[in-house]
Amino acid sequence: MKILLSNDDGVHAKGISVLYEALSKIADVTVIAPDRNCSGASNSLTLLNPLRATQLENGFYSVNGTPTDCVHLGVNQLLDEEPDLVVAGINNGANLGDDTLYSGTVAAATEGRHLGLPAIAVSLCSKKEAHYETAAEVAVQIIKQLSSHPLPKDQIININVPDIPLAELKGVKVTRLGARHKADTMTEQIDPWGRSVFWYGSLGSESDAGEGTDFYAVNQGYAAVTPLKVDMTAHESIDAMSSWLEGAN
Repeated sequence: MKILLSNDDGVHAKGISVLYEALSKIADVTVIAPDRNCSGASNSLTLLNPLRATQLENGFYSVNGTPTDCVHLGVNQLLDEEPDLVVAGINNGANLGDDTLYSGTVAAATEGRHLGLPAIAVSLCSKKEAHYETAAEVAVQIIKQLSSHPLPKDQIININVPDIPLAELKGVKVTRLGARHKADTMTEQIDPWGRSVFWYGSLGSESDAGEGTDFYAVNQGYAAVTPLKVDMTAHESIDAMSSWLEGAN
């Protein structure tokens, strides 16, 4: 098996190194990742500047672009053969509920799917970075299942793992996305030259975190495995909208 591995925390992040070591035991892995932290980059592409890929001493490729750029560049230019799977992670922090819309980690996996490849995203639900090995082991076990249980062509898998020792993990739950309350307002500060600068506030608290959600599973000590689709169409509203638009003519 050939795997293209990327992330949004950057090519030097601990999470991608741990996942590389784990995946290398079951596959031929090529790492192509951003040269800096691109958290929150979502599915953005670098369109107005050239992309450059530099191979580091450890064999990883560092790219001056977004996670989406990295996957696109890898599949279309850098790899001699098309990979069998695209993996993104391990992200430093959760990608639960609404967070998936902003996540560069999820976006890297989504780009793999856009290019016709099965893809998964893996995140560690903590900023303490204590137990990446737990998330890596969950990812490996799920990847081993994909050969006999292939993903539908319009879906990716989003995996979120509690930051706990593997022995304390209660298991794996298949979940749906939860939701957060409105995020806190932005914070204004003054830089050394007296100019205003602004920072995004903290994430909103959980609003839909009941049983069956990814939030609930992680909070209960389980790894949350959520199948995601890119189709954002509100299919249930098509007939109603068609009716009132026809009435306006």
